[in-house]
Amino acid sequence: MTEREREILERIRQDPLIPQQALADQLGISRSAVAGHIMNLMQKGLIIGKGYVLAQKSYAVVIGGANMDIAGSTTSALRFSDSNPGTVRSTPGGVARNIAENLARLGCDCRLISAFGDDAHGRMLIESTRAAGVDLSPSLILPDAATSTYLSVHGPDGDMAIAVNDMGILDRLTPERLAPQRDLLRHAALIVADTNLGEDALAWIFANRGDRPVFVDTVSAFKAERIRPWLSHIHTLKPNRLEASQLSGLPFDSREQAPAVADWFHRAGVNQIILSGGANGLYYSNGITRGWMNPPHVDIVSAEGAGDALMAGLAYGCLQQHTLTESVRFALGCAALTLTSDKNNHPALSQAVVDSLLTKCLA
Repeated sequence: MTEREREILERIRQDPLIPQQALADQLGISRSAVAGHIMNLMQKGLIIGKGYVLAQKSYAVVIGGANMDIAGSTTSALRFSDSNPGTVRSTPGGVARNIAENLARLGCDCRLISAFGDDAHGRMLIESTRAAGVDLSPSLILPDAATSTYLSVHGPDGDMAIAVNDMGILDRLTPERLAPQRDLLRHAALIVADTNLGEDALAWIFANRGDRPVFVDTVSAFKAERIRPWLSHIHTLKPNRLEASQLSGLPFDSREQAPAVADWFHRAGVNQIILSGGANGLYYSNGITRGWMNPPHVDIVSAEGAGDALMAGLAYGCLQQHTLTESVRFALGCAALTLTSDKNNHPALSQAVVDSLLTKCLA
């Protein structure tokens, strides 16, 4: 859906009987242009009849962290306890926020539940996330809290040397504050959560999801432990090697060990397991369909955000009712595209661009 189509659709939701000329006047475009956009919306199934009868909305809810990522990089060996010349950049980030932006760029109606401070970082995050098409109306803006910030320092090889995260604001996403969003969860097509959330918030999600499928990003080996009590409630789980070993207690140092690790998660009740092996690809299984899939080869600019793009691609595949294999292939394409950008989210991400990349790389 284009930005103009999204704008027209929102105005029609507010007034289903609005004349095309009134839409044209409000948007500063011609009536014929409005008619063309409405025809496109009808062809996409978003408007299904005269009087602008809207199709029932299918949306995803993403819950978790939204950070301002501040990264410092040097071209020389790091000298600790000293000032190092280099570059510093700030980028909108956070696992849940990145996933939500990717889903919106793929054309999904996506609602983000997170927490922002009423500060400069919070306002920048809100502005950029809304501009990407994410609905932030369920999120909290807390004037007495600082927006979550992730500060990292990278050496000349690009690897992170040290990082500090200030994510205390997410502790404010308590069951009491989440309670008004109960119906939002129960009517969603799909829910994505990250383990930046506290244990009480995760428990609330699983208690109030109804029969909605829940996708979980484990974030880190330490935070992955928070999801252990809820493994049997998870539709799709995406841990890396370290996180998978932490949860399963099994070694995962080679491709040959992947099936045993996947089977452990299935016995624990996880429906679909996606074991991320980084540059070595990933192992996927739903108990019936399983195997390794290698990522498309691209020139890597930055690895930041690739895992979040992968999760967004998996969720998108589910929303589109793709098979697991199709979803994994598309998700790897999303991740590969993101690797070619210096941002956490590739600004050109779309189904067409990902399909084109996959066709080119796998030809």
